[in-house]
Amino acid sequence: MYSHGSESLIKQAREIQEPELQKFCSRLVKLLQVKELNHETLDSLQRLHLILSANKYTRTLPAELQQRLVSLLSSPSEQLQVLSSAVLRETLPLSGQELNSIQENVGQLNTHTAALLLSQARSRSDLSRFCAHLMCTLESRPSEGSPQSLMFILPVLNSLFTLSPECLTNEHVTLLSKKLVDWLRYASIVQGSGASSGGFFKGSRSRQPLPIAELDGSVSGDFFTVLCVGQGFTEDQWMNVYSFSMLRHWLLAYHSVSSINTAVDTGNSVQASLFITNRLQLSLSFSNGEMAAVDCESVWKLVFAQFPAELFNDPFLAHELLRFLRLNLESLKLRAPEFTRFFPNILKFLAWDSPAVVEDFMDLLPSLVTAGTAVELLHTLLDLPCLSATLVLQLRSTCLPISEPNGRGLLSLDAFRNPSFRGLFLFLLRVESGSGDTIDRLSTLHELLAEAADWPRVVRCAQTVPVLLHIYFNTVVTVADEKLLAHLILVMLERSSLLLNTPTYSREVHRVFSCHLLRLCKLRPSLVVDQSHELLEFAGTTANVYSKEEIYTNVVWVLGEYLSVLSDSRCSVSLITSCFEALEAVLFEITSSAPPPGTVCPAPRAITSLMSALAKLASRSHDLIPRVSLFLSKLRTISRSGSVAWCSDEEDLVAIVTRGEELWSLLKAPGVAQSVLTPPPHVTTPRWYRDTNLAMPLLLRAITRLTHPQ
Repeated sequence: MYSHGSESLIKQAREIQEPELQKFCSRLVKLLQVKELNHETLDSLQRLHLILSANKYTRTLPAELQQRLVSLLSSPSEQLQVLSSAVLRETLPLSGQELNSIQENVGQLNTHTAALLLSQARSRSDLSRFCAHLMCTLESRPSEGSPQSLMFILPVLNSLFTLSPECLTNEHVTLLSKKLVDWLRYASIVQGSGASSGGFFKGSRSRQPLPIAELDGSVSGDFFTVLCVGQGFTEDQWMNVYSFSMLRHWLLAYHSVSSINTAVDTGNSVQASLFITNRLQLSLSFSNGEMAAVDCESVWKLVFAQFPAELFNDPFLAHELLRFLRLNLESLKLRAPEFTRFFPNILKFLAWDSPAVVEDFMDLLPSLVTAGTAVELLHTLLDLPCLSATLVLQLRSTCLPISEPNGRGLLSLDAFRNPSFRGLFLFLLRVESGSGDTIDRLSTLHELLAEAADWPRVVRCAQTVPVLLHIYFNTVVTVADEKLLAHLILVMLERSSLLLNTPTYSREVHRVFSCHLLRLCKLRPSLVVDQSHELLEFAGTTANVYSKEEIYTNVVWVLGEYLSVLSDSRCSVSLITSCFEALEAVLFEITSSAPPPGTVCPAPRAITSLMSALAKLASRSHDLIPRVSLFLSKLRTISRSGSVAWCSDEEDLVAIVTRGEELWSLLKAPGVAQSVLTPPPHVTTPRWYRDTNLAMPLLLRAITRLTHPQ
């Protein structure tokens, strides 16, 4: 879903003609000839990328422009690297000579150049040739290649053997395995140049190298690992970190290669493997003090508090962190159960990129539902679209003032920067739970975010919430007591009116609420008496019939079904009477006049539910039978007079009247009505197979004797 301005730009890009495009390219070539590129050049490159990507036909660029773009791949400006790589990826593949030139010039290799080379590789041989160039660079001595190039090579190689594992020969596998062992085992254990504190004397003699430290501040031992900390890292330490990050993928991809034992030092490989295993075991044993001298709390705060708050838009971090949680969920529950208090922070990954991580959260959500987090977690899930919009505003607020293509400023962005509303957004962006269940001024927040309701990221987020709500309610019934379940019913009634107005979001949430409200009341019928005041207040509000038809119908059903002495001995005649009068008033109001302006006629199901609930309540308090019988008889008379204002469909009216006649007939015999409308438990849940006084066991015994005469 695009905004009107975005659709207009895309339409213009698709309709551009070839002569106009060539003129635009010629002007861009002139702009690129200037040594210092300005904003106009960047804007033109962005427009060219939009034109090429919006068209389904692959276009060819002028040769001079293509050469200029290739040269920008090695520009010191990363923005130019990104734009040139993106534009070239949307064109026809480069010539073999140009590709070879880029591959051989490893000095200009970077992530964006590598993405271009991988996207334009025509065959497996192209990938193998590219891989051979990279491996030659790894094999060269440090003086022949810059350390920065080596840092870029490992991520590129990782992408290569992900796309095509067979592009690496056995010799390549052997060489890279040896290099990984060297970087993992022999990285230096002193801090890099960033550790210098400055001062008047800055000569080499005054700079004493400081040792690398462990997480708890103690001096590191013989090895540098990814758990070590310092004010600066050396190049070989960075290679150690990169090697560790790709090690698991590397071992999974090439563990079955049988011919890599020719030149690998077996002792070093075993030593490196044992070393890595020990460090991983250490990271999983943080909560034990005798196993490792590590400040566990600082580690968890870094992983669960700082990383998601600052890097929620990093897809790689989201994937790795959520994968870690899924794989180690049982260990975390046992050794670090406090990770659940960071659920507002962890949910930022879901709010930012819902389609990519929703499956992860379907597995993780049950572990976040506890008796202590249940209420706040429910509010947080319902406010997830608001969080999605707030994260977008947080990123935009760091940029220059932004306006929509039509020139209208973003009111929500102004509100985000307004100190008077800052508290609302800060609550959504909180790191830990426990600071409150929800926001006092939710309606104000929804008004401020009204224009964000159709943002694609917010819409996608809203689509995932109903799925997660089903998982939440299926889990919460296993951990909640009756007091907590009663509180959740109040939350459902309250929040049914306080939801961000995104397309179809309220309707889908109401459907989930109505489903699980029935389930909770069937599980604990006494909840209806406990929360009778709130349920009656909701059912006695006529507006809910029109705006919340599904959940309203189910609230009426549970009132009629479970306000009974059979369900709860505390149910009194006065409670039944007050409920009857509240529902009677609503039914009389909606059937005596046309619906309010801007609303449709009430659903037939809501009307029949009201009639049935009144009949059930009257069957338990016979003094009420004349009142409901009078209404049902009037309903029959009204239907004969022709169309009515509160029901526009004739078939619906017939169904309503038919149901009314059935109830009226039942209420003529109060004893029968009570047995039919409120059957005793032994009728609704028969136990014929246990009761020896009933006919079924006797019948079975008689048949058994006939078939087995012995």
